[in-house]
Amino acid sequence: MHRSLLAVALVGTLLTGPAAVTAGPASAGATGLLRVDQVGYATGEAKRAYLMTAAPAEGARFAVVDKRGRTVHSGRVGASAGGWSAAYGAVHPIDLTAVRTPGTYRLRVSGGVRAESPAFRVDSPERLFAPLLADTVNFFQVQRDGADVIPGELDRKPSHLTDRRATVYEPPVFTGDGGDVPAAPLRPRAGAGPVDVEGGWFDAGDFVKFTHASAYALTQLLWVRRETGGPRALSGETAFGLRWLDKMWDGRSLYVQVGIGTGSEEFGFLGDHDVWRLPEADDALDTTADGRYRFIKYRPVFPAAPAGEKVSPNLAGRVSAAFALAAQLAAERGDEAAARHWLAEGSSLYAQARTSDVGELVTAFPHAYYPEDSWQDDMELGATQLALAARALGDPRAGRWVREAAGWARAYLATEPWDTLNLYDTSALAHADLVPLLRGDPLAGQLVADLRRQLDSGVEAAAGHPFGHAVDVTQFDAATRSFGYAATAHLYRRLTGSGEYDAFGTRQRNFALGANAWGTSLMIGAGTTYPRCPQHQVANLAGLPRGAVVNGPNGAENFEYIGIPDGANACPADGVNRFAVYDRPDARYLDDVRAWPSSEPAIDFTATAALAFALSR
Repeated sequence: MHRSLLAVALVGTLLTGPAAVTAGPASAGATGLLRVDQVGYATGEAKRAYLMTAAPAEGARFAVVDKRGRTVHSGRVGASAGGWSAAYGAVHPIDLTAVRTPGTYRLRVSGGVRAESPAFRVDSPERLFAPLLADTVNFFQVQRDGADVIPGELDRKPSHLTDRRATVYEPPVFTGDGGDVPAAPLRPRAGAGPVDVEGGWFDAGDFVKFTHASAYALTQLLWVRRETGGPRALSGETAFGLRWLDKMWDGRSLYVQVGIGTGSEEFGFLGDHDVWRLPEADDALDTTADGRYRFIKYRPVFPAAPAGEKVSPNLAGRVSAAFALAAQLAAERGDEAAARHWLAEGSSLYAQARTSDVGELVTAFPHAYYPEDSWQDDMELGATQLALAARALGDPRAGRWVREAAGWARAYLATEPWDTLNLYDTSALAHADLVPLLRGDPLAGQLVADLRRQLDSGVEAAAGHPFGHAVDVTQFDAATRSFGYAATAHLYRRLTGSGEYDAFGTRQRNFALGANAWGTSLMIGAGTTYPRCPQHQVANLAGLPRGAVVNGPNGAENFEYIGIPDGANACPADGVNRFAVYDRPDARYLDDVRAWPSSEPAIDFTATAALAFALSR
């Protein structure tokens, strides 16, 4: 994945040299560190903490103490599960499952090794995860663009009102090592536009808007609404997202992007990633004084295909799924007119999918930002949701869409390599809704087996990691993939009644909320140590967006070295990387405004976390 926002920014020895160990991430002390899920553990679930030590500490004593200092559970530390790094040669899992009484606790280790954990809670799933779900909705409110913003704690203001009359351009041409350098001037599309694309969500820490990621995020939020209701604010937020997505499909053209990330000195224009500012500043620009800013104020819109022509099937599938979910919700509340509107939008786009001679999938411009190569899963998801919407409305097309969904599911099972739930693979959600529609078809068992395959792939990977995490911390998307595994474990239990993967799924959530080598939650506001310096322009200039999920640890080779973006506040102010002592040569984590591979939040990351929290309740 390439979420470049001015590229990455780290400063040589200042950020990579030895860091003073402070109370920031966790106090290393002389002997050991304890890692826990800093949000907490549900009363009835498996609970695991981890002791990091320089050398094995088997036999040391541990105690769980409550707020009054009373010991509620104790025992001895077991064998090491393996080393983490040269500095931490042993990681000891500690089983805390026996602690079931609601309360706030700390874990302490003594007897040759001394360590104390951050505070953590044990409570009901509703009490633990409902606030986190509400926080994810808060992040989407922060990401709003257009006139209908919610000021909130960050004092957001209307932005990019010029998107109401945006010019449509031909897909841009790119070159360069990263595949994101404009290779030709932008050309307006003859006979197209202007179009109203005002509104929608910023994709990540920048201000570009993508149909691909927005449809993925919106589908999950609508799924949460349908299955669990969610917090009150979720209804308004999904309505906001739907209004924009409805604008991006006009019945003939699907528009996939508003704005361009990288500018061009050669062709005389700046891109979104070249300017650090609050979004409302763009409307005030005087482009006659400096023409380089023309695509910052008057943002280009790019279509997926010429009007009336077939659309990339990944987009057709996931966008039609969002519309069909909206139809299901409208039918449930008795609003037949709205339900039929959304069903019509979804069915018309689904019918426009290009499913032969597909070629390179359309995701974003450049494709390198989101290099997806899977699409049968999206078509399965779209057909399944259309079938459910049609059933809710008594539409006779329901049976046809079930058959088509089954066909796409078989096509997905025949592809390789397979993935797990994240922006690039929606099959887990598709399978979860399609299986109950198949009524004894042998395919249902194959789809359940595929969910097992997805989970087993994680279980196998986790067996090789001392913290029990399934994600590869030398690659992108550690946080969202962790939440994806957690959500898939719950989907599997819903379909089968089996809790076989419950403990595995819980450990993946634990990893994302602090039970990792760096001792940090990867969600802003969750736990005691969480990202304070995200690469997010509004956050850097106005305040932290509570509920945002960042990328997380990443491969060391993915970090480059450049300076602070012009106009950005240095964060951390002293430039010191307090997490460096926990890094390995191949994996790093930085809480730094300059480090997008670790610290940039995004709507797809956060939506998958929302799904996991909703299913955990």
